[in-house]
Amino acid sequence: MPSTHDILLCDLDAFFASVEQRDHPEYHGKPVIVGVRPDERGVVATCSYEARRYGIRSAMPMSRAVRLCPDAVFLPVDLARYRQVSAHVFAVYARFAAQIEPVSIDEAYIAVPPGKGVETAREIREEVRRELRRSFPPA
Repeated sequence: MPSTHDILLCDLDAFFASVEQRDHPEYHGKPVIVGVRPDERGVVATCSYEARRYGIRSAMPMSRAVRLCPDAVFLPVDLARYRQVSAHVFAVYARFAAQIEPVSIDEAYIAVPPGKGVETAREIREEVRRELRRSFPPA
C-alpha cells in the first residue's frame, strides 16, 4: 500500500546560537556559546558552528567549553526570544503542511503529500531563511 504522506524532520541546527548571531551582527563569525554563565556549573545548551571548530558541543560541561575556547561569546539562554522565533518558523511550516508534530522548540515532523518531500523540504528551507534572515526587534 503506498504511503499517504512523506514525513519531513525539520530541525533548526544550532538554533539558539543562530538567533543570537542574527540579532547581534557583532557576533557573526565568532564562536557563540549559549548556556549557563562561564563561571557557573552547568552545560552548553548550544553553540555556533564557529564554536564547534574548537570541539565544543551541546551538553558539554561549560567549564570544558571555557577551557577549549576562552575567547568565545558566552550568552545566557533567552528562552522567551527563542520561543518567539520558533513560533515564526512553525508558522512557516503551517503554510506547507496541516499535520505538524512538534518535537522541541527547534524541531518538528511534518507530513507532506507523497512524492513531494524533497521539493517541499527545499521550499521550507528557502522560506525560513528568507523570512528569518530579517532581524526582529530585540525582545
